Amino acid sequence: MTATDPVRLVLPAALSAAAGGQRELARTSGPGHTAADLLDGLAADYPRLERRIRDEAGRLRRYVNVYINGEELRSLDGLASSVPPGCEVLVLQSVAGG
Repeated sequence: MTATDPVRLVLPAALSAAAGGQRELARTSGPGHTAADLLDGLAADYPRLERRIRDEAGRLRRYVNVYINGEELRSLDGLASSVPPGCEVLVLQSVAGG
């Protein structure tokens, strides 16, 4: 990985419709970029997707889990977690039902 490698954002099928049908998005990142920065940039391009991931206050929705290189965002520094160039960010929705 180099400092210019894009972040690979992976979405489940349930969220891909809000991203124009795409299951993977390439996003730029750099030194000091955080998960909040990544989601802010995502919101500019895909506002419907943003509303499915974060609430009106900018917090992750409770049924959404985000992983940075396999580490759950909430167990790291939350939205202040570093998103290094070349990493994989996986967004998952919790599934409930019976």
